[in-house]
Amino acid sequence: MARYLWRALLTLAAVLAAGLALAQPLQPVPALQARVTDLTATLSAAQARALEDKLAAFEAAHGSQIVVLLLRSTAPEDIAAYAFRVADAWKIGRRELGDGVLLLVAKDDRKVRIEVARALEGAVPDLAAWRIIDGAITPAFRRGDFAGGIDAGVEALFALIRGEHLPAPERATGAGDGAGIEDLGALLFVGVPMLGALLVGMLGRKPGAFATGGVTGLIVHLLTASLFLALVGGVLAVVFVLALGIGGGGRGGPPHRGGGPLIRGG
Repeated sequence: MARYLWRALLTLAAVLAAGLALAQPLQPVPALQARVTDLTATLSAAQARALEDKLAAFEAAHGSQIVVLLLRSTAPEDIAAYAFRVADAWKIGRRELGDGVLLLVAKDDRKVRIEVARALEGAVPDLAAWRIIDGAITPAFRRGDFAGGIDAGVEALFALIRGEHLPAPERATGAGDGAGIEDLGALLFVGVPMLGALLVGMLGRKPGAFATGGVTGLIVHLLTASLFLALVGGVLAVVFVLALGIGGGGRGGPPHRGGGPLIRGG
């Protein structure tokens, strides 16, 4: 009888412990402020910066986004459930493609998880993710080299994603990030005639045309940061002004010829 009572007490204790575990609040999802988030102070500032730069360079070249999160534990959730919540909250990768990857390290739990968005499920299937963790990341972690393990895992992910041949990243054309064809076309066909008319009127035909070319080249260089495009834009502006005869005769132009007197003023 005592033995059955003891077993009942153990069973009750197990149920109570499970209930308390379930009652624990879930780990919050940290804000996404960088490609590397280390809540464990495991990586040095230099190591975190180097990893951040590497991930940023890969994202700029290939479009896919990889982020790294280190935290102490995911309890009371398992690492898979927590990684899913983080990936869902952070919306990693390009929205139209879904090509993000989360590399999650739960240091005190001794667990690693690679969470992959839909566009990369073919490039990084579960078996490939397990091989990266087991063959590249974990051995370095066991030596105490967390930076080396994460770097090896990231490099393995790079290799798999490169083989997927996803669309290249599009270069933004917003303010401070270069000018588009429409901007340069508007400058050539709208801005140059207006500027040319002003400068030709002030300086004369040829000096005004070359001054227009110089100012146009400077503007193109400011918009595109390209010396080649600035040179091409300046030459086109000169040709444009001379060919269209913009601005009429100025101080340096030829004398008036016509059937009547030159009328000035109102």
